[in-house]
Amino acid sequence: MSELADLTAVDLLTLYRDKTASPVDVVGAVLARIETLEPVLNATWALDPKGAMAEARASEARWARGEPAGPLDGVPVTIKELIATRGVAKPLGSAATELRPEPADAPPAARLREAGAVILGKTTSPDFGMLSSGLSSFHKLSRNPWDVSKTPGGSSAGAGTAAAAGYGPLHLGTDIGGSIRLPAGWCGIYGLKPSNGRIPIDPPYIGRVAGPMTRTVADSALMMSVLSAPDWRDHMSLPPVDLDWMDLDIDLAGLRIGLMLEAGAGLPAEPEVVAAVVAAATLLEAAGAVVEPFAPFLTREMLDGLDLFWRTRSWSDLRDLPPEKAALVLPYIETWARAAEGADGVSVYRGFNQIQRIREAGAKAFQPYDFVLSPTAPMPAFAAELPSPTNDPARPFEHIGFTVPFNMTEQPAASINCGYTAQGLPIGLQIVGRRFDDLGVLRLSRAYERLRPAQRAWPTVPTGEA
Repeated sequence: MSELADLTAVDLLTLYRDKTASPVDVVGAVLARIETLEPVLNATWALDPKGAMAEARASEARWARGEPAGPLDGVPVTIKELIATRGVAKPLGSAATELRPEPADAPPAARLREAGAVILGKTTSPDFGMLSSGLSSFHKLSRNPWDVSKTPGGSSAGAGTAAAAGYGPLHLGTDIGGSIRLPAGWCGIYGLKPSNGRIPIDPPYIGRVAGPMTRTVADSALMMSVLSAPDWRDHMSLPPVDLDWMDLDIDLAGLRIGLMLEAGAGLPAEPEVVAAVVAAATLLEAAGAVVEPFAPFLTREMLDGLDLFWRTRSWSDLRDLPPEKAALVLPYIETWARAAEGADGVSVYRGFNQIQRIREAGAKAFQPYDFVLSPTAPMPAFAAELPSPTNDPARPFEHIGFTVPFNMTEQPAASINCGYTAQGLPIGLQIVGRRFDDLGVLRLSRAYERLRPAQRAWPTVPTGEA
């Protein structure tokens, strides 16, 4: 039973069709895994075992009749708590939030439910999704199953933990500066930040996307086939396109790939990270790709300007809270946001305008290339108790220099494991494609997945000291 929790969604659907396993068996095995590991890992919110088993029984009956509800019928899935699901409160990772049941599913949750996926519950995030760690004033501290003394990353913290720990095969995260890719990299899983608007989301915002977090590229492609369906609630969504998301073959011969080993701003990549990324690029080059150095286009001014704009946005939100609620917000978040209190309008406008500068510079730099490779993060997972690697609210984004530019350029980007540190922590390789070429990113990811050395076994018993 426990092995069922580790099977991919693609494999589970084959078992369901062949009637060699049922959704009831699988959901039971996943819930047993969660019951064992969750007291240490703290990855979930509003877990609903009764509801999940009821959905599994209904799915089992549909498969017995040969009438599955959709392409994910009976497959367990978790959904990040920042994405609304009907009847469940959305705490936004913060003790300052009023807990009110959401009236309806947000678009990504609706697509998963319509496809027959069994929703196990929600996964955790830090306060307002504004940290790259699992630190929250509302949730218990989420931890990395590869080493529980380390963070899973964030803000899709619980989703990264859940995928690595085998809480079922499919997990849905969000990303505005690296919040899918960073936990994917630090937890050794696969995470795709699609082109902005490829997956409709509500509420939409500049740079914000939802995307799959899975153990395999094929499972993320399977999720994309469902999540990319249109929804009128996202006024920033792309026109629907008919893509064969499961066609993952690609000819590497002649592909022009840029290799970016410096972010241009923020912390430099550590030697172990650089070595793993270079080794990945070498494998693709040996298979026929043309790999060339790629100069970074992000500048200190761009990163600081974006920081000021985001601080101002968050300070505006915090000012609207009643004083007794505002006092519950993580001190790190409050200190970071309050620094915008005295900012003048021209400075904030100039900060916002850095988004346009990133878009312009990124489009120009990317023009000669089909794809770009880089580290996902400059360092491996850091201490679980820290809000950021620097632990400095004056320098909060020193670790997102490789990821955040591609939110602003609206390009698809993924993180896939490309090695391990001497301490056994995963290292993420970021694969970036041209705008709208989400399928291309999945294909190159699948090619690398086939080429890379054998991966270490997934952690079944958390290690390290909590």
